[in-house]
Amino acid sequence: MASSKNVVFDIVGTLVTYDYLYDAIDRRLGDRLRAEGIKPYILGQMWMETSEREYTNLSISGQYAAFGEVFEALFYRMLWMCGVKEPRKFATPADLEYIMSEYTGLTMRPGAAECVKKLRDAGFTVWAFTAGDLRRVGGYFAKAGIEMPTQHLLSCDTAGVGKPDLDAYRPLLGRLMDENEGKKPWFAAAHMWDVSAARRTGFKGAYCTVLENEPLTQLFGEMDVIDDTLPGMADKIIASQAA
Repeated sequence: MASSKNVVFDIVGTLVTYDYLYDAIDRRLGDRLRAEGIKPYILGQMWMETSEREYTNLSISGQYAAFGEVFEALFYRMLWMCGVKEPRKFATPADLEYIMSEYTGLTMRPGAAECVKKLRDAGFTVWAFTAGDLRRVGGYFAKAGIEMPTQHLLSCDTAGVGKPDLDAYRPLLGRLMDENEGKKPWFAAAHMWDVSAARRTGFKGAYCTVLENEPLTQLFGEMDVIDDTLPGMADKIIASQAA
């Protein structure tokens, strides 16, 4: 089936890097964490990954909660799971408030702006579909100077169904196929679970290894496009469209 010139991107983790958040954890708690034998980056990674799991679990069990709410609520649990005996004595509410405020300061990955520009210059409409709240995620684009029309910025919060539930992708897929004579739109992400789920609903799949390194296609299935960089992924989408 032919594909349409629409590309839907996951945002946080794909176009946006987590590094600023992990640096904020280091700035605020780094010395205390290292004294406990905990690397700030590992805490941040564990916190983010666990939040994604619990966000998904809440959604599929019918108790949807916004991702930021889940992320903040899990902070002290993560400290305890890392071996901190008394998490609420180890870190104060002010520490958590600081880290959450820095969460709004995430930055685009190197190559993200180039990736979006390449696609737009080739005639693609770029969409953003996030589990985050629209105000925060829209701020990442604005701060980077990347135009993202509000009508093309979508959140799971609107319908209360979290990715990778297949029902999270289907409304947008149906809309884009209806508007493009049944042609498949693209879904692009650096989370293999995300692009894999989108592909199973009917999107064409583009995966970038910049976050996870290992595609693990034996678990998640083959992709239409895989590349190690965001601009390279854009080039392959464009080339595939022209083939």
